[in-house]
Amino acid sequence: MSAETATAPLQQALAHAERLLQRDPGLAAEQLSEILRAVPNHPPALLLLGEAKWRLGQREEARQEMLSLARAQPNWALAQHSAARMLIASGAFAEALPLLRRAAELRGDLPGVWRDLADLHDRLGQREAAAQCYLRHTRHAAQEPALLAAGSALAENRIPDAEARLRRHLQQAPTDVAALRMLAEVAARIGRYEDAETLLLRCVDLAPGFLEARQNLVQVLHRSNEPERALIEVETLLAIDPAHPGFRNLKAVLLCRTGDYASALDLYAGILAELPGESRIWLSYGHALKTAGDTARAIDAYRRCIAIEPRFGEAWWSLANLKTYRFTEDDLATMRRELDDPALDAEHRLHFDFALGKALEDAADYPTSFAHYAAGNALRKQRVPYRADDTQQRVERARVLFDRAFFEARQGWGDASADPIFVVGLPRAGSTLVEQILASHPAVEGTMELPEIISLARGLRAEGDADADLPYYDALTRIDAQACAELGARYVARTRIQRKTDAPHFVDKMPNNFAHLALIHLALPHARVIDVRRHPMACCFSGFKQHFARGQNFSYDLDDIGRYYRDYVELMAHYDAVLPGRVHRVIYEELIDDTEAEVRRLLAYCGLPFDPACLKFYENARPVRTASSEQVRQPIHRGGLDQWQHYAAWLDPLRTALGPVLDSYPQPHEIVAGGTGVTVPSNERGHHHA
Repeated sequence: MSAETATAPLQQALAHAERLLQRDPGLAAEQLSEILRAVPNHPPALLLLGEAKWRLGQREEARQEMLSLARAQPNWALAQHSAARMLIASGAFAEALPLLRRAAELRGDLPGVWRDLADLHDRLGQREAAAQCYLRHTRHAAQEPALLAAGSALAENRIPDAEARLRRHLQQAPTDVAALRMLAEVAARIGRYEDAETLLLRCVDLAPGFLEARQNLVQVLHRSNEPERALIEVETLLAIDPAHPGFRNLKAVLLCRTGDYASALDLYAGILAELPGESRIWLSYGHALKTAGDTARAIDAYRRCIAIEPRFGEAWWSLANLKTYRFTEDDLATMRRELDDPALDAEHRLHFDFALGKALEDAADYPTSFAHYAAGNALRKQRVPYRADDTQQRVERARVLFDRAFFEARQGWGDASADPIFVVGLPRAGSTLVEQILASHPAVEGTMELPEIISLARGLRAEGDADADLPYYDALTRIDAQACAELGARYVARTRIQRKTDAPHFVDKMPNNFAHLALIHLALPHARVIDVRRHPMACCFSGFKQHFARGQNFSYDLDDIGRYYRDYVELMAHYDAVLPGRVHRVIYEELIDDTEAEVRRLLAYCGLPFDPACLKFYENARPVRTASSEQVRQPIHRGGLDQWQHYAAWLDPLRTALGPVLDSYPQPHEIVAGGTGVTVPSNERGHHHA
């Protein structure tokens, strides 16, 4: 009797025996023996009995019986596969190979067969054959119950459940490349990019043709601030499939990241010529055009995106975020109509709110404008939670640990490079203007908000004592002179890809780097640091009006942003006290009122001669990769200094959070540097480089 003609009771008995096999092989063997007494030589029963005996340790008997079954059933893939697995476990690799090949020939949809065949080829040193089999495995892996369950957990964002299922499966099948890729996705979703990278590297090592895994690797390297390595992997993908629009799009994203906008724009244009209906690529094209200074074509790209997908909120916000664009009455009606739809996705909704806030601000309808800004911020805050107490704790700890004695004991440490000029502060404080002024000097190249210092800090955090309150600070207090020099050299090496000219200096204008001034000073003691400061109400409210792509989670609540500004001022006052003259401070309003004098001070601090081009910064055609890109392409004006006052009636939470910092602005000398007992004198605003 064959498996196909078995009666229903027999099938039920076999199913029960198979369930028993998982938890009690002995009972399963007894039931299967009963079945075989009733139905002698029944192939499925013989197969399950062989598996039970194997699990009970009767391995030689099980192997011989399974080989007999495979010979008797040459067209049954499961028998061939089971016999091959027992041979492999016994070290009989050459004997197992034809059985596995036969199983794959009979049932090409069985993922376990392809995985075992790949593993066997790998054991035999047949790497190309192994890679092909691993790739075949990925095409059918979704049928495996363990991966189906893990995939369902991932789709429902049940991350711990998905991770547990995948790890259990990989204990039994450590070369399951599909499971490795899924576990990498789990790791990436929770920000464990190093783990994700390790898993994906294992995937593409086993199956170089597993393009989806390599594409994921590119994305992880991009998020991990490894653009050079990511570009290498993209080129591998494009060598396999040069016309693939997704791979070309990935390359364009990476080229924008490294500042090669001309090449990126060519790629985007080529993709859109073939796929003119891709709204998200039109959006990316618009971002690249905006950064490159081609505003008219950027507007056209954003408009093409909206024409394809009218409720794509980010495209509307991208128009508003140009700061110089003015919406029509029809535009306002369309945005309001979309917001009135309760089914509108929250991500699109918050973008519409920010866009309408800007449009109505331009129309001087300040009450309604503020209502939209507040609604957009509230939605955004739900998606990126922030704890102001955590930031305050980090600042207080830094003021205790990194005192004058700490830096004196480490004098002379770090890399000797004087190339970097760091521009720090809060977003929307005027840092892009300062960068544009500096980048107009022939000795200085502008780059972007580089994530390298934050990456170094993340690495130190991983090296610190996990039980410490702040592992990053713990690690920073423990590293020696050589490690400091290596950190500085690593920063310079990893930022080299951003440098397109032979200018001796370059600007890194990541504003949040103020929190890492201790690291910067230890690793790069000769780098310049410029702190750009704007009136607290103007700066904070400008940040509140801005929807940031990432990294500024404090900016979506008036109390949070006020406390963040206060913490920033107090931390910088501390460094003014313990490293006097180390930081040069630019007061934005003073830069507006007496531009030439402030520019001369700025250049003198950087050790650069005055150059008139710095006063005509708006003629500089360099790409500008921030929300202020259009504003710094215009001459200096006072238009934005007092805009916040239109909203004064709604800003009491911000005033309260700022406290004495608001009253003392712009003089930092009234802030007592915490933990030092030292008041910073007013003449120490960083006029020279210590």
